[in-house]
Formats: sequence, structure tokens, C-alpha cells
Amino acid sequence: MNIFRGFQHPGVARACALTIGNFDGVHRGHQAMLALLEAEARQRGVPSCVLTFEPHPRDYFARQQQRADLAPARIGTLRDKLCELARCGVQQTVVLPFNERLARLSAQDFIDQVLVAGLGARYVLVGDDFRFGSRRAGDYRMLDAAGQRQGFEVARMNSYEVHGQRVSSSAVRQALATGDMDEAARLLGRPYSISGHVVHGRKLGRELGRSDAGSGGFPTLNLRFSHWKSAASGIFAVWVHGLQDEPLPGVANLGVRPSLDPDDVNGGRVLLETHCLAWPAHLGPEGGYGKIIRVELMHKLHDERKYDSLAALTAGIARDCDEARAWFAAAAATHAETRRQTTRDRI
Repeated sequence: MNIFRGFQHPGVARACALTIGNFDGVHRGHQAMLALLEAEARQRGVPSCVLTFEPHPRDYFARQQQRADLAPARIGTLRDKLCELARCGVQQTVVLPFNERLARLSAQDFIDQVLVAGLGARYVLVGDDFRFGSRRAGDYRMLDAAGQRQGFEVARMNSYEVHGQRVSSSAVRQALATGDMDEAARLLGRPYSISGHVVHGRKLGRELGRSDAGSGGFPTLNLRFSHWKSAASGIFAVWVHGLQDEPLPGVANLGVRPSLDPDDVNGGRVLLETHCLAWPAHLGPEGGYGKIIRVELMHKLHDERKYDSLAALTAGIARDCDEARAWFAAAAATHAETRRQTTRDRI
């Protein structure tokens, strides 16, 4: 998939089948829309294109109004979004910076400057609640009328439902906020995951518990996110992908680490700290730094907790590891029983 920051780039295709949106989470509703977009693009002999925005428009307006509460919790990072769009077969994604100039652009100017002159849209697919332009003045009816005048087709896709429930980014955020990882996976069509480069932290985890006989501490793989308000938080049993061929079981803390000094290297930002329950010996203690990993959050153990001392924190982490191991063992037993039942049914 070709990725461009803005459409004023010589590599941007001069004609396309286009859809527009934030695509936070790239959930099953988004996936259905992208499948339709791909089919329409093939029929017209043009590449499929997603136009998305960074930051999220609601983030921009929240900062303008100095109202942090108006910013949506982010389901995924930009990296995660782009990876999922590529997995869905999108051929080109244009990430348009959402700034004052774009916010002030009228609906008609957005059509003229972005869709027609910038992207050469031949076909535009939007959702049933699509609005665009300054003050959200543009809607499907206006876009369709402009398409008839200016030579591009417009189509609208109704909401995607699963068992009568509308699949939306808001529904995914709600599931993540309540720690219902099974529901989040059902809406997303896959386990909820976060990816990124492993960065250096305080290296406190490897020191915790070293006084215990035979203990090597709790070294962690740290993923740090700038300007990111997490849709999920707490302690999770996780699978870690990217360190070796097979995923590794682990336990992760997603949040702001309330037990530690708020002025530490994390700077109060959201951090995903992941401890592998069995660290691959061939990597060595420094083998994770700089690698791109993907962490699947499978089961929430509990919310973040504040511990009064490092000893209490160490004991808490040890309990989390034990609970994660118990969850993986139960999940494996359930999977094995399901396979046995399926085999019996086939016989």
C-alpha cells in the first residue's frame, strides 16, 4: 500500500475510487466498506484510496476549545490503522493533516480542492452518517449532487450490524473501556492489539524482585505513544508477536503507571509495558529494543492499581503473572476441549 502525507505528492494516483473517514480501529463495519470499495475500484480500473486525517478532527477541536474531555479515546495508533488498511487490500492511503486551513474549508471547496483536483476521485463511497466541510455543512445529498455535476459517482453504505448491533468505533471504545475484550474482538473481527517500536524506559522492571532466589526481575517491552488517549487501560494477559516465529504469552500494563513518579521518563503519557512470561534466551536482555512488536490484549485482569512501595509493586506484578498463566492454561484447556468436540461431531 502506498502512503502519502497529503495529496500534493507526485506519487499520488491521478484517479481513484475513494472513501473518507477516520477509520479508528478499522472494525468490521470499516472492513465491509473497504471490501466494497475494492470491488468498485477493480470494476473501474483505478486504485482504491482511503482519505483519512491526523490528528483526529475531534482532537483538533478539543485542543482549540481547551476541552480535553471532547477528544475521543483512540482505539489504535496511526501505525495500527495503516497496517489494517493494508491488510484489507487498500492500494493507497492519503493522510491529510487536520489543521485550521482544513477545518475552515467549505464543503464545496473540499469537493473541488481535495476530492476532484487533489485526488481525481471517480467514485466516492461514504457511510450513512457522513458529514464534511466547515461546520459539517456537507452531507451525502450535497456530495451526490456535486458528483452529478462534476463527473464522479457517489454511493452510500448503510450501517453494518452484527446480531442487530451497529458496529462503530464508539461501540469498540465502549467495549474496551469496560474491559470486555471478547466483545471488542467481535466488533473488530480480531483480537484488539497495539504495535510499535520497543523503546528504552527506566529499566526498573528488571530490578524488581531480583532479591528473590532465582528471580530475574520483570523486564518489560515498552511502547510509548505521543498525544494518545487510550481507549483501554489496565492489566492484561497478552500475546506478543514479533520477537520470534511463535507468539509469546505475557502480561501487560496499559496506562500511566500510578505507582511511579509522574515525572519519570514516561512523562505521564500512556505507556504499554509488556513482560513476557518466558523470555527467549537467544535475544539476551537487550534483544527487544528497536524491534517492532504487536501486542494482543486478550483478557483484562484488573484496572491499574497504585502500590505504596516497590515491594508491594513487586508482589502485585508477581500475582498478575500468576493470574495470566492461569488464564492461558484455562484458555488452552477450553480450546483443546472444543477441538475434541469438533472431531467427535465430524465422526
